[in-house]
Amino acid sequence: MVSTSRRGRGQVGSRRQPGLSDGAPTLGTVLDWADDPRVRWVHRSPAVPGETAAWPSWLPPSAVARFQAAGVQRPWRHQVEAADALFEGRHVALATGTASGKTLAYLMPVLAAAEAPVTVQPELVAARRGAAGASTATSILAALAEARVARRPGALYIAPTKALAHDQLRVCRDLGPDDWRASALDGDSTDEERRFAREFATYVLTNPDMLHRAVLPNHQRWRSLLASLQVVVVDEAHRYRGVFGAHVGAVLRRLRRLCHAYGADPVFCCASATAANAVAAASLLTGVSAHDIVGVADDSSARGARTVVVREPSDTPDPDAADVLADLVDAGLQTLTFVSSRRGAELVALRAQKRLTTDRRVAAYRGGFLAHDRRDLERGLQSGALAGLATTNALELGVDVSGMDAVVIAGLPGTTASLWQQAGRAGRRGGRATVVVVPRANPLDVHVTESPARLLGAPVEEVVLHPDNPAVLGPHLVAASQESPLVPADERWFGAAMTSVLAQQVSLGTIRTRASGWFCAVEGRAVDRIDLRSAGGSPYEVIEATTGRILGTCDAATSDAMLHPGAVYLHQGDPWLVDRLDDDGRQAWVHAERTGFFTSARTETAVRVVGPVTSRVLPGSAGLTAHQGRVEVTSRVYAYLRRDDHTGKVLDQRRLDRPERLLESDAVWLTLASEGAGAGTDAALHAAEHVLLAMLGAVAPCDRWDVAGRSWLAHAQLPGPSVMVWDRQSGGSGFARAGFGRAEAWVEAAAQRLVECGCERGCPRCCLTADCDAPERALDPVGAAHLLGGQLPS
Repeated sequence: MVSTSRRGRGQVGSRRQPGLSDGAPTLGTVLDWADDPRVRWVHRSPAVPGETAAWPSWLPPSAVARFQAAGVQRPWRHQVEAADALFEGRHVALATGTASGKTLAYLMPVLAAAEAPVTVQPELVAARRGAAGASTATSILAALAEARVARRPGALYIAPTKALAHDQLRVCRDLGPDDWRASALDGDSTDEERRFAREFATYVLTNPDMLHRAVLPNHQRWRSLLASLQVVVVDEAHRYRGVFGAHVGAVLRRLRRLCHAYGADPVFCCASATAANAVAAASLLTGVSAHDIVGVADDSSARGARTVVVREPSDTPDPDAADVLADLVDAGLQTLTFVSSRRGAELVALRAQKRLTTDRRVAAYRGGFLAHDRRDLERGLQSGALAGLATTNALELGVDVSGMDAVVIAGLPGTTASLWQQAGRAGRRGGRATVVVVPRANPLDVHVTESPARLLGAPVEEVVLHPDNPAVLGPHLVAASQESPLVPADERWFGAAMTSVLAQQVSLGTIRTRASGWFCAVEGRAVDRIDLRSAGGSPYEVIEATTGRILGTCDAATSDAMLHPGAVYLHQGDPWLVDRLDDDGRQAWVHAERTGFFTSARTETAVRVVGPVTSRVLPGSAGLTAHQGRVEVTSRVYAYLRRDDHTGKVLDQRRLDRPERLLESDAVWLTLASEGAGAGTDAALHAAEHVLLAMLGAVAPCDRWDVAGRSWLAHAQLPGPSVMVWDRQSGGSGFARAGFGRAEAWVEAAAQRLVECGCERGCPRCCLTADCDAPERALDPVGAAHLLGGQLPS
């Protein structure tokens, strides 16, 4: 039985609340959600039993014994389905919920290979014979060198973070045989650790950046591993979206090409949170045909009873979340709180610790901590010595912090997949759990949490990425040609777009054509020209002027708006004032200063449609037509506004002289029918622009800064009043395309937000944004609702 009680807008929820952990006080006696006016609604769902299966017959008995000794008596059905497919040599898209045991699913075939008879490599036999008579080994590396004439089938594990790879390595050490050669490889690895991974390990755990920068450009040194690969695990695959996803997709295509050159053809396991299109996303990411990928998405694991509590949206979600964290910890519930920034994690932990009425301990967990500090915190959670933790999304991924009683989420994380990934940290191993959501007072958070059906019943977003983006694929083809000259047959790996993108690179002088193929024409390492997080060239470094310390980086595409002289740059929540911007050196020099204001750039923008346009009328949308096409955006930051930190009021405007920038990208735009233009005042169009930008995330898993937009009452190339949204990344990220494909749902969500807000002048919950670079343009949310087909109350 599932029950939902609603608080807010005059509705009062039930006073009876289930306990969240066996033996712990019930929430009904400690935290009475029904009497809290800040609670919007409460939803309870019952426990679900799991469905197990027999261990695969091909799994060595020794591996089964180790799994059972670790507490896994029988695997879940979906684990066996995925493991069988991988063992049979088929690619797998494994998309089941948090804590459903995805690690065991891909470890079974990896361990089976690790315990299989060794394969003798002739070239290593010759090398061994040549070394006959060498002195007795005195180190582990020398000892292993004695045995490297035999190499077992290899496997590669790729995670988006170093912490997750190291966590997986600990799992390997617990579940693998004593002589299993598993090794982590990342930027912190010593020379000896890198040599071990390169020459001896049969299971290497790494990240896309290390694969891109260290392994593939030096593939001759890694040929032994590449030639032995049978399985490649791409963990947290839903994280690879947009431009980052396109980059990682190109890296995986380069990996597949080199493996093939060394005689290997590994199967891929893309493991992710529940996804709407896991097979299609895995195909886009790896380049493997969707027909060759087995989808495993029916989660057969057991789940405990869960209570979801949604509070009223807040302008200050972090302090509110700190208060909830303290209440839950005081109630005896071990709690994890997710916040959006590193500084936020520290402040939430500090505020919660001060509010505690017991002697229990709360701490912060974030990137930037030393590895041993992170391990101490993880052990504290696992042992129960630590009662609460405030964290960034560093703990959203699969790092094992099992057994939480409760999770608090300060602001929705941007995608439904990430939301339930965070929520799934509570109630591991079948225990009861609660999830408390503290939404931000922005249009998307408010809309999604308006009702249980929208939050709990919302389908998980499809992963969006554009692997054929020339701005991404082009530089990777240059890198691939440096690794080994490209030939026409390499379309097998890089797709049909390869030839046209190569032609662009030839015209740029980065690749030269010869009768035998395409050769790299750049000096130095081609991979050093590629930033996996951007398609706009090398990032700008943000440098503390007094010490020379690098604080962070900024995409070239947004440097004019974020790093101009006089800009307030936020780093981990702290304000830094930009003193100087060096475009040639791609460096911004800053100093710490609490200015009392923040800045927003003002931009002159001209948009020209330059490619074929696809259009369709949206049924039931008051005459709206959706269009998709290629656009050329010319922009220049000409001034910036200084706004009061607390009120957002404009203090003044200051002129700038930044160069003109040209961006070619994908766009989606909505045009009103000519007869509907009477409602299309500039203020209504401006409000529609803001809410559409804010609500694109409801249908495409993008962040607000992934896209930009403009609106016009009249534009020479557009047939009527229009609102346009384009991808900020050169070549396109895929988000504008997703907006066009799901335009009906996008427009409906935007219209609903305006109608449900009901304000007449615009507010942060519907269409008022502090980052608008045209504050002189008025906002008319009522008119915008009419434009988008919203039904206003009479």
